[in-house]
Amino acid sequence: MKGSLRIDKPWAIHQLETTVDFARGNRVLTWLIGGLNFQVEHHLFPHISHVHYPAVSRVVKDACHEFGVAYLEHRTFAAGIASHYRWLRQLGKPILAAPVAAGICG
Repeated sequence: MKGSLRIDKPWAIHQLETTVDFARGNRVLTWLIGGLNFQVEHHLFPHISHVHYPAVSRVVKDACHEFGVAYLEHRTFAAGIASHYRWLRQLGKPILAAPVAAGICG
């Protein structure tokens, strides 16, 4: 429903559409940040130890491909940081007021 706080998609699909992994192939980064680069898997399986995220991510990505669901990821840490910066810039832009229709007072 537009304008509603209700999410009309299944919970797991919502998680996949709103969460992004980054630098999944970087084992050193994964170790340094405790698996935080596997955000998709963390959101889908929050009680699984982060040491299992690389293996779980392959299963999740294959399942997404099989069912036609996008698996969002940035291949590198730098790409993830750049995307995050762009998102913060977008959030920091002022909201433009919608033009008032002629003859209608608000």
